[in-house]
Amino acid sequence: MTNILDEITKLLPDKEKAGISDSYFEGANIVLYTKNKEFFLDNNGLIREIVDKIKKRVELRCDPSIVESEEKSKTVIDKLLPKEAGIGNIIFDPQRSVVIIEVKKPGLAIGKSGDILKEIRKQTLWVPIINRTPALKSTIIENIRTVLYENNDYRKKFLNKTGKRVYEGYTRDRKHEWVRVSFLGGAREVGRSCLLLQTQESRILMDCGINVAAPEEEAYPYLDAPEFKLEDIDAIIATHAHIDHIAMIPLLYKYGFTGPTYATEPVRDIMALLCLDYIEIAQKEGRKVPYSSTDIKNMVKHTICLDYEEVTDITPDVRLTLYNSGHALGASMAHLHIGEGLHNLLYTGDFNFELTNLLAPAATKFPRLETCIMESTYGGSDDKITTRDESEQQFIKVVKETVAKNGKILMPILGVGRSQEIMLIIERLIREGKLDKIPIYMQGMCWDVTAIHTAYPDFFNMKIKKQIFHQDVNPFLSEIFKRVGSQKEMEQVMTESGPCIIMATSGMMQGGPSVEYFKKLADNKNNALIFTCYQGEGSLGRRLEQGDKQINLGNMDKPEIIEVKMSVNSIKGFSGHSNREQLMNFVYRLDPRPKKIIVVHGESSKCLDLASSIHKQNRIETNAPKNLEVIRLR
Repeated sequence: MTNILDEITKLLPDKEKAGISDSYFEGANIVLYTKNKEFFLDNNGLIREIVDKIKKRVELRCDPSIVESEEKSKTVIDKLLPKEAGIGNIIFDPQRSVVIIEVKKPGLAIGKSGDILKEIRKQTLWVPIINRTPALKSTIIENIRTVLYENNDYRKKFLNKTGKRVYEGYTRDRKHEWVRVSFLGGAREVGRSCLLLQTQESRILMDCGINVAAPEEEAYPYLDAPEFKLEDIDAIIATHAHIDHIAMIPLLYKYGFTGPTYATEPVRDIMALLCLDYIEIAQKEGRKVPYSSTDIKNMVKHTICLDYEEVTDITPDVRLTLYNSGHALGASMAHLHIGEGLHNLLYTGDFNFELTNLLAPAATKFPRLETCIMESTYGGSDDKITTRDESEQQFIKVVKETVAKNGKILMPILGVGRSQEIMLIIERLIREGKLDKIPIYMQGMCWDVTAIHTAYPDFFNMKIKKQIFHQDVNPFLSEIFKRVGSQKEMEQVMTESGPCIIMATSGMMQGGPSVEYFKKLADNKNNALIFTCYQGEGSLGRRLEQGDKQINLGNMDKPEIIEVKMSVNSIKGFSGHSNREQLMNFVYRLDPRPKKIIVVHGESSKCLDLASSIHKQNRIETNAPKNLEVIRLR
């Protein structure tokens, strides 16, 4: 594969007719540029034949010198696209002969069997790419797209460099191949997930997060471990956009990492939003800010987005495929095919093996599988199993009782995943008449992340997709949801007399508006607090969950004692994590059956308990490593 571009050129029977002027890598994909208009529009299946032979993606584009002018092409696009498609920005990337068209309804812009896109290609010679405009305005998506457009020349060079690394061949001795994983965080704990995969050839980091509920010395991954050398890292995989999995990725770019981060498109967008929010909260609270917005932009510039089940080479000996994990929007499990069949590893990240209101359950079928590294957040045998129906009934009961007392319901919530799941549940319960129509106030990242959700409905489960695409009903756009965007609006929500539901970050109450609401509402017995997500050890949420009735939110010099009179309720069935039964069922249904299962992302007792149960029930070798342990897989 070292001279793959030369090999492709040799496969072209008539080089002059093909008119190939240049060739580039775009990551693991290969792009050929032609000066022959006829060959671009119809190559008689030649490019497909080349793809079949080399088993790599090859795309043909026109040389930038022969495409139509941007002004004329824009006129053609405006004419060809139906007005109902809701045309927004049209952005030309002359470096790559690509035009990005933002529309509200991509299906109408693409046309039946892609007819409209084909006609745009024919009349302009540009390659059209359709992006969905979010139904709710999303500043973060606009900013990310702007960063990518403004840095298209840099991106082209970066993607070409990434491809060269993939195809340059092995740089190390292959006589004695091996695979091992170092656990730099998230082993026998929840938080700061970070795993380092090492082969003879490659160094790949899987997630790099922070534990916001831990003291500073235990909050960050062990990036000072002897086997971790930033200059040797080939790639990062971001499984999903939660702080405990991605918050430290911009730090790596700050310290000089220039390689790719692989993620789905929604994960890229939410990851940038959460990292910006993380440093903003740190600044407000006077804590050390580990990186800047410039480092987050740098992360975005180096992110390569993949769809579910899209196979791509990320180093000479590692092939990556992302699968749906059912945990949050765009969240994925990483399947790594290592060597020429040497080993196949699945890292689940966080996953949910259940059909939720928003997402499909985690995938269980893979081409090959020898080792699975899986989470165990609720993996203890004493973890109570609560169904979603039971949780809904409990939720209805608490809300009705609180509304009857004219009280307010505070829901500290994860900005990503749980808030949108709860939004769908509340919208449906009100629509079905099971709850009174009361205002639902949203503050913090909840609203911004929801706006990102409206840009990626293709990642929803079939029921919600059908509701949006075929019935033209988007539950996220319901009038019951109201954004709280300022301190003044926040004061109004807390002082107004009527009952309401307040959804605010952070979910563990480790800062953010949820704590400010708590201070105002806690001493009123008519109000209610509802937890729907995991409360980390040491967090304010965990203390309240355990029954603390006096909370000091100040310090020794200036105490601020809060008397907790509001009811405190924990509803576990809405979690984005699998419960104990689902974790065991997931292992049972894995196809093919792995030879080894490694249990992480859970409190120590839960990791050990789940690992023991999996071994006893399935006769599979299991392990529950500690941080800084290294396990050789092959």
